[in-house]
Amino acid sequence: MRGRGTRQRPSRSGSAPPRAGRQVGRRSAYPSAGSRRLDRTPQGTTSARLLRPAGTGKTYLARKLALHLTAGRRERVTLVQFHPSYAYEDFFEGFRPRQGKDGQPGFELVPGPFRRTVENARKDPSSPHVLIIDEINRANLARDFGELYFLLEYRDDIVHLQYGTDDGNGFTLPRNVVIIGTMNTVDRSVARVDAAMRRRFSFVELHPTAEPTSSVLRSWLRSEGLPDTAALLLEELNSRIAERDFQLGPSYFMRRSLYEKPGALARAWRTSILPLLADQEPGDAIGRFALDEILDELGIEEATLLRQAPSADETPGEDVSGPA
Repeated sequence: MRGRGTRQRPSRSGSAPPRAGRQVGRRSAYPSAGSRRLDRTPQGTTSARLLRPAGTGKTYLARKLALHLTAGRRERVTLVQFHPSYAYEDFFEGFRPRQGKDGQPGFELVPGPFRRTVENARKDPSSPHVLIIDEINRANLARDFGELYFLLEYRDDIVHLQYGTDDGNGFTLPRNVVIIGTMNTVDRSVARVDAAMRRRFSFVELHPTAEPTSSVLRSWLRSEGLPDTAALLLEELNSRIAERDFQLGPSYFMRRSLYEKPGALARAWRTSILPLLADQEPGDAIGRFALDEILDELGIEEATLLRQAPSADETPGEDVSGPA
């Protein structure tokens, strides 16, 4: 899952490890077979996006993938979350108020996370350096990337930076900089992504009803020694949601606390799931998506969802801490 610029030649140094999707699948709740889709982005590309509804584990998987690409070196991974007030000066470089040596206020040109990632990658050209942009479509992308838009597609060329910090020699984007973005396609308040940015990224869909996401909850439940009844519950819930983009991902059900005490799942359903569906689905969401009604439809008692006493040799799986 390494970006879009098909005009690039394969990297001669610092290329990302191959078969990233399979490796991440083995180390997370994502099944290895389904995660092979992460390997199918165009060769030689260096940016990708994980997209689809809330709770599909986009941020979780992006962080796992970044750690795999960097061989677990967290110092080579930078995460930034976009929001409407974010700008080029925050993302790449901009002037910030500082107190001078004489005690007088002034301004200093300060590098942002993208510029720092690039500089670190230049010092270490044989290793991938990953920039994760969470909620990438919540900001004005043309404003945030500025002239760097061009370099996402043409990494062998140069641009001149608007603050002149390229010393007149031009600025390039190293091939060992990997950009991973996540975007939620459900939120109606976020901006649509323009065609120019879409062309510069490869897109990987993580939808609850399709691989690699559809098997995640069953895989996690199995690793926890739990029955697959929660997976059946999620499938039935999503079958009742007419709008595909509104269907829920597995992360809502991947919390150990839901299976420890009676009533925990019902409380989470009432406080997290129903309010979300009431906002997105017209009509009587409380009635249509009532937990008791769905359990009755499936012939499942809530008590059967709870964890049984584990044996001494059982090893718990990894907890995905809530929706991403």
